[in-house]
Amino acid sequence: MTTTQQQRSSLDKPQVTVLGAGYGGLLAALRLAPHARVTLVDPADRFTERVRLHERAAARTDISHPLAGLLRGTGIRHVAARATALDPAALTVTTDDGQVLPYDRLVYALGSRTGIPAPATTASDAAPAVESRSRLHTAESAAALRDRMRGAPGSAAVVGGGLTGIEMAAELAETYPDWSVRLLSSGPVAAGHSARSRDHVRTVLSGLGVRVEEGVAVPGPEAVDADTVVWSASMVPNTGLASAAGLTLDPATGRIAVDETLRSVSHPEIYAAGDAAAAHNATAGALRMGCATALPTGSRAASSIISGFRGEQPAPLKFAYVIQCVSLGRRDGVVQFVRGDDSPRSRSLTGRTAARFKEQIVLSTIRTFQLARRTPGLIPAFPGMS
Repeated sequence: MTTTQQQRSSLDKPQVTVLGAGYGGLLAALRLAPHARVTLVDPADRFTERVRLHERAAARTDISHPLAGLLRGTGIRHVAARATALDPAALTVTTDDGQVLPYDRLVYALGSRTGIPAPATTASDAAPAVESRSRLHTAESAAALRDRMRGAPGSAAVVGGGLTGIEMAAELAETYPDWSVRLLSSGPVAAGHSARSRDHVRTVLSGLGVRVEEGVAVPGPEAVDADTVVWSASMVPNTGLASAAGLTLDPATGRIAVDETLRSVSHPEIYAAGDAAAAHNATAGALRMGCATALPTGSRAASSIISGFRGEQPAPLKFAYVIQCVSLGRRDGVVQFVRGDDSPRSRSLTGRTAARFKEQIVLSTIRTFQLARRTPGLIPAFPGMS
């Protein structure tokens, strides 16, 4: 085939625009590349391993990878800009640098962010609210948190007893032993784990010097007495663009309402993946936010679009949970085995074995992208990636 014929063949392909180069969006783009002209919209020029942000706070490792390397040879066009408007009627996306990008199909994979309660607004408490925000950090500001922790030691409070908060508290306590670290949780820490696993989490945190306070409801950062507050209590989907465009959102979660093929229930040209999608199936129920679900939903969204291009009926999302992993510093962790609906089984791994297992799970995400870049057709053969 001549160069001109190759160019003509490429132009004959449908146009797919992918919003977001996180776990779900990047995998969807890589899988779609052989079947469409793919435009990947994300202002960053590097893919950041979000599941390692607690490690960035501890300055342990480089957790980002150049997008150019992950996209090399795929033909994917990376638009380093932020999407500011979505027009489903015109089938276009507008970016903050003035580009108007057309699409035949769109994958909405803008992920989520840490949700922080609004600060107090009355005159009497405005000053405390401003002061509390100056000492506030989240996983997204891990680099600034690292710089603060390297300064004069003091007290740090991590708010949120889920896996994100547990990993952050353990990492900070292990890396910065001169700091006093607390973990505040409205319920039991690691609530989705078995009693044995929760006991192990508490024991390891205590050994690292973390004071665990369960049953503590924190209304906002202003209520926390600490030099540094790390908010890890909740995540909210980045679906403002979808809402403004009129896409139907799930009323309970604010995520994009999709069917079991990950197609928007209100706009059939749009698919959603990752934390922005209210993905669900009969086995797992409503999928929680996280890398463990972003990769499979990114792959499924791509498969659904590819099936549609071929005139085939897309298959529903096939997904079941197997494990939950949490690191407890660099030398310990918990791998909790779970049922397909994410409820805990009695079996778990702990200690160094769990820490090594968790590290391999994290490393496998980059390996998945590398495989998808070289041989995207192999990805559906892996469990959960159909």
